[in-house]
Amino acid sequence: MREIQRGWVYIIGAGPGDPELLTVRGMHVLEAADTVVYADSLVSTRVLDYCSAETKVWTSSDHHLDEIVSIMVAAARSNHVVARLHSGDPAFYGAITEQMHALQTHHIPFEIIPGVSSVNAAASRIQRELTIPGVSQTVILTRVEGRSSHLPQGASLSALARHPATLAIFLSAALANKVSRELLEAGYRESDPLIVAYKVGWPDEQIIQSTVKGLAEDLRLHGIHRHALILAGEAALGNFAATRSRLYDPEFSHLFRRSVGNVETRE
Repeated sequence: MREIQRGWVYIIGAGPGDPELLTVRGMHVLEAADTVVYADSLVSTRVLDYCSAETKVWTSSDHHLDEIVSIMVAAARSNHVVARLHSGDPAFYGAITEQMHALQTHHIPFEIIPGVSSVNAAASRIQRELTIPGVSQTVILTRVEGRSSHLPQGASLSALARHPATLAIFLSAALANKVSRELLEAGYRESDPLIVAYKVGWPDEQIIQSTVKGLAEDLRLHGIHRHALILAGEAALGNFAATRSRLYDPEFSHLFRRSVGNVETRE
């Protein structure tokens, strides 16, 4: 086990909500943490159960970036173990780039601990494989352009949805009409199914079966305008029970498997 360093900031992916989906590394850091800054609107307070009673806990929803950085820098310079908790995996829409830059500017060492993304949790919850041979070997994590997000040229949902890929659409529940419009522009049909995974891993999670045409209305009826992931594409939605991967085909050999008589061995 890697040593937990005092005076370091640990940027931890807290997972989608269920505290048991936190990584073991993340759990150990929280157990050792003197200071925690967490995204209280996105991270379940149950994750904080791993902390000690003496841990100083700060919420980030009522602080702007400079204040959050100041808290982390001051704590690290006081030789604290500092945990910065983000929802899901911080590599996806975690807004950690500016925090890392600020920590580097202040010469504060840090480590990023990955977490379970909501797209992984949603696939698990609906019992789907998102990459199926002959159906989709690509997963696209994206969002529609909104007030706070400017997409680079060629990266609109309507452009990406033209690929034979599984789409995981983040941060777009409040823009459901735009999601539907762009999927239709890409060639989806109004009747094509979509799955909405709301607050996966939380006690009030919901999995909603919708369609391209009915998305906005279904979200309105369920009162959902945030904390939702939208899944589209055949792999996420279809029934491919008869589809077989060549990986386990008896006629297919690969680097790590060879047959000796009737006994299969691993190298």
